[in-house]
Amino acid sequence: MTDKESPQSPSLAGLLHKQRDEGWVFSAACRTAAWSSFAFLTIIIGTILFSAWGLLDWQFLTSYDSRFPARAGILAGLWGSFWVILLTVLISVPMGVGAAIFLEEYSSDNWITRMIRTNLANLAGVPSVVYGMLGLTVFVRMFGLFAKDGFVERATGYRVEGLEVLGISIPLPFSHSVISGALTLSLLILPTIIVASQEALRAVPPSIRHAAQALGATRWQTIRGLVLPAAIPGIVTGIILSISRAIGETAPLIVLGAATYVPFAPGNIDSPVKLVTEPGGILEAPFDRFTVVPIQVYYWVEKPQAEFKKLASAGIIVLLGLLLAMNGLALFIRHRSQKGLKW
Repeated sequence: MTDKESPQSPSLAGLLHKQRDEGWVFSAACRTAAWSSFAFLTIIIGTILFSAWGLLDWQFLTSYDSRFPARAGILAGLWGSFWVILLTVLISVPMGVGAAIFLEEYSSDNWITRMIRTNLANLAGVPSVVYGMLGLTVFVRMFGLFAKDGFVERATGYRVEGLEVLGISIPLPFSHSVISGALTLSLLILPTIIVASQEALRAVPPSIRHAAQALGATRWQTIRGLVLPAAIPGIVTGIILSISRAIGETAPLIVLGAATYVPFAPGNIDSPVKLVTEPGGILEAPFDRFTVVPIQVYYWVEKPQAEFKKLASAGIIVLLGLLLAMNGLALFIRHRSQKGLKW
């Protein structure tokens, strides 16, 4: 080393030492943030588990709500959530994935398409209560269009009678029924599904499309056989995350007028066996009154008795279990889809 280089050595060593210290501080800050989040989550879940200890049993899962805490259960909320989420999936997934395929694979890049994409990104951040107000106006009341046609809502207890089709009473407007909640939640999660599906389709290399079309495949054959299988992991992840959000939503369903106290399941189907033995209830369930697990938890929290607060904790644990099951299903489908790819 020459004399001219030697004065620079201490400053270079100091610079390396400073960078090493900064890297250590940044790494420590990241670890602290991660473990702090985990600690807070552990404390919250531990507190809820402690409060719900002794209540999570078969009687709680197979009983309807009651005025008496010792008899109250979450069965109506479980079946209400099942029907609402099932119809939400059947409505939103085909529409969301189909819209994403059209926007990414078929539409031209013009100002209308760009405006639609911008509005979809903005709609994904709209507060859920706004969708609840929209659902109340469109699906629950239908702008009052049927008030003059004799199909005015007539409630008998918890049942709503309206237009008779094949022996099934279809309320017009849909009133506070399962189908109203499903349509509203579909509007809520559709932007997220479309945007996630678009990103998954966009991640597929264009060379795959070009190679398939060069070999004589049509555009639909290319999408069905190559693009969609490659994009399924991302699409399924977006769908499951959207459905997980819908499961925990309370505000739009409260605005819709979903019941807080319901002593029956939609369509009177309160066990998987009745799905087979009573097929008529399957057709009645979408037009029946309902409640969901988050609304039942909200109802119990509002009660002044301490026993209902413990029931709310047990309901939260059940809801967390449903969310974990949905996320686990997403990981399983994603793994199987990626494993099935041949390239």
